[in-house]
Amino acid sequence: METLKSIFFKMTFCFSDLSEQIKAATKENHIRAENTQLMLSYQKGQITLQQYKVLLCSLYEIYKALEEELDRNSSHPAVAPIYFPHELARLESLENDLEYFFGQDWEKRVIVPAATQRYKQRLRKIGQEKPELLVAHAYTRYLGDLSGGQVLGKITQKSLGLSSKEGLSFFSFPGVSSPNRFKQLYRSRMNSVELTEEEKAAVLEEAVEAFELNIQVREQDSGSEAAETGTETVCLQSKHVETCGVGAARFAASPVLQLAVGLCVALATVGAAMYGK
Repeated sequence: METLKSIFFKMTFCFSDLSEQIKAATKENHIRAENTQLMLSYQKGQITLQQYKVLLCSLYEIYKALEEELDRNSSHPAVAPIYFPHELARLESLENDLEYFFGQDWEKRVIVPAATQRYKQRLRKIGQEKPELLVAHAYTRYLGDLSGGQVLGKITQKSLGLSSKEGLSFFSFPGVSSPNRFKQLYRSRMNSVELTEEEKAAVLEEAVEAFELNIQVREQDSGSEAAETGTETVCLQSKHVETCGVGAARFAASPVLQLAVGLCVALATVGAAMYGK
């Protein structure tokens, strides 16, 4: 007997394009992510400097994993069509923003909680074992950030009272002259990826997983965080020093951090709401 999940994924194949199939497969997750207190707070401009700084830390960890795996698999037949490092790469912009807010020693100071680590580990795993699944994560993140970047950048600048756009490089895509035309090109390239029916189903499931990973980042609470990490600290490896400590672990479990890291979802879902129409 077929499960509801298998029936649902079969229904998504009514759409001919992979981009439309992903949209259909993630519709429920998308609604869940959009209808959170976090999203409402962000749209009202209720974001603090501390929240934004931790957001940058988590985005850096996620994009470092995603872009390194895309680079490593750039010649893979499923990855090559959607590989746009010049137009889309976020890592350098995030490094610039982190240096602006944390100083030149930013790598020694950033902290990343368990949910973000799980997201990173998932990206590393599929990059090594099933690179075609990177298509789902790249589409969800990049097109969401590209669509929502302008709006979210302005909200962040206003909320933090920044007089310039320094520290907001993440929201800027200088390599993309026309976001709408580029998104059309990206969808066309992604829809041209040749996948077996089994691989396509796996990509759809991975798109759902991408949303779930982001939701987990938002929903983590101090109890689950403490249970998972114990006395160990979740930190970002520096090129020179590993910054760890019990104090950092307590910070990672704080409600402020939970809200801040959850802003990763805001970046994807605000944009997704725009490019999904």
